[in-house]
Amino acid sequence: MSRKPELRGRAARLARLFPTTGGRAQAARTPFVLLVVLLLGGGLIGLLVLNSALSEGAFKLDDLQRETKSLTDQEQALQRDIDAYSAPDALQRRARELGMVPGGDPAFLDPDGTVKGVPGAAAEQSSAQVVRPPEVMLPPPVTSAPPSPSATPTAAATPGAAAASPSTTPSSPTPTPGR
Repeated sequence: MSRKPELRGRAARLARLFPTTGGRAQAARTPFVLLVVLLLGGGLIGLLVLNSALSEGAFKLDDLQRETKSLTDQEQALQRDIDAYSAPDALQRRARELGMVPGGDPAFLDPDGTVKGVPGAAAEQSSAQVVRPPEVMLPPPVTSAPPSPSATPTAAATPGAAAASPSTTPSSPTPTPGR
């Protein structure tokens, strides 16, 4: 028969804070266990939500990086076009196509209104210098009837011969009398 020693003073007060094994001890542990389970469950749910948000952000980031790369490629292509159009030889060729000629010697104005230099006239435009854009030839009209199997290929069927053949060039309509 074991008997517990009787506690006095401070030890007795501490013993009252910690219940001994029994029904009361089980009741004191239940809220603590529920609190721990709720904290762990809440933490896991929080991690799941955080992980989902990070994954969604990673997908958006990937899409934005892909779009940025596409736009960068487009910008570089446009910059190449601008560089090609603004090259001196391209500007000169385009100016000649538009009928422009090189200017003469320039004259400059000082802030006080005096003219420095002697202006020269622009070069005369001769008919030999005029470069006209090439005429656009339309392809021959396509008929919707399928070719017969007995037909042999003609010169008009080949693309190179169609441009050289005078019969395939569009002709102007002939005026009808009475109109």
